[in-house]
Amino acid sequence: MWPDGRIAKVNATLCDWLGRPREAILGKRLRDLLNVAGSIFYETHFAPMLRMQGYFHEVALDMVRADGSIMPVLANAAERRDTSGELLFTRLTLFKATERRQYERDLVEARAAERDARRQLEDMVMSLQAGMAEQVAIVMEEKHNSELKEQFVAVLGHDLRNPLAAIDAGLGKILRDQQWTDRTPVILNLMKNSVSRMSALIDNVLDLARSRLGGGILLNRDEARSLQSTLEMVIAEIQAANPDRTISTRFQIARTVRIDHDRIAQLFSNLLGNAVTHGAPDKDIAVDCTVDDAGNLSLSVANAGDPIPQEMVPLLFQPFHRGQVRSNAHGLGLGLYIASEIAQAHGGRIDVESDQNEIRFILRLPAQ
Repeated sequence: MWPDGRIAKVNATLCDWLGRPREAILGKRLRDLLNVAGSIFYETHFAPMLRMQGYFHEVALDMVRADGSIMPVLANAAERRDTSGELLFTRLTLFKATERRQYERDLVEARAAERDARRQLEDMVMSLQAGMAEQVAIVMEEKHNSELKEQFVAVLGHDLRNPLAAIDAGLGKILRDQQWTDRTPVILNLMKNSVSRMSALIDNVLDLARSRLGGGILLNRDEARSLQSTLEMVIAEIQAANPDRTISTRFQIARTVRIDHDRIAQLFSNLLGNAVTHGAPDKDIAVDCTVDDAGNLSLSVANAGDPIPQEMVPLLFQPFHRGQVRSNAHGLGLGLYIASEIAQAHGGRIDVESDQNEIRFILRLPAQ
């Protein structure tokens, strides 16, 4: 090519490749033989590169044949200058690159296909993993529910059998004797206590069912009632059933609180009954209730007794785990679970502190 970029010489091979006579090529610029994209790319990239460094190697270009078809080529170019540095001509060597360009396109397509296949495979693996995890979770949930059902049936059958036996025996004696004796009030009182136990068991079962079905513990908040009166009523009931136990109290209640008094009574009864059952019989049970000016409530029940192993503390508030924590427990093992659910329904929690001197359950409710 001459210094002005026009083609000065062309061999027969290129004429044959392009299907053009020599006269149709001579005098043209290289860009005139390229497709539009190739022409723009040549003028904006490769021509400046040639002027800057005097050569370029293996530049991919698309030349246009006489019939309009495209012929891929690889171009090498080198400038020839005289001793003074003036450009004499540029030698351009072209190599047909149809197969190579096709190979490169196939390689690019193959790599794209590989990426797509890998992405699809990763998606399939993730989908399978998610599906397996879901199935494992379902199986574990079913196993857990099955174990809960088995424990529930076993414990419920055992715990209802005792009060039913007491009622049956009491009725049998009364009907058999058909007369009032000194033992009749005692028997009737035992029967009444058995009915109360069965009623409490049924209430706990209903609360468990509500919490498991997603309904949660229902609350009926009331700010007008006295918290101290609610707690003293529960203490009186527990004290009447356990006249030989001493329950000391300390109340520092600065204001009324907006709570469900019946539910708090249920919670407190479970904690206090727990202290009576598991506490040292010759030691006092301490009840401490504080409500500060902001309305934050703290209610604790403490008793002396064997400390609770630290690894067993997380099991205390799970249903049906009584045997793993205490060997001499009574009831369905739902008391602390229901108490914890009541605390959570109020936006609070129950903490446990246990050492060699005492065991303390603490209800903490934030101001409502």
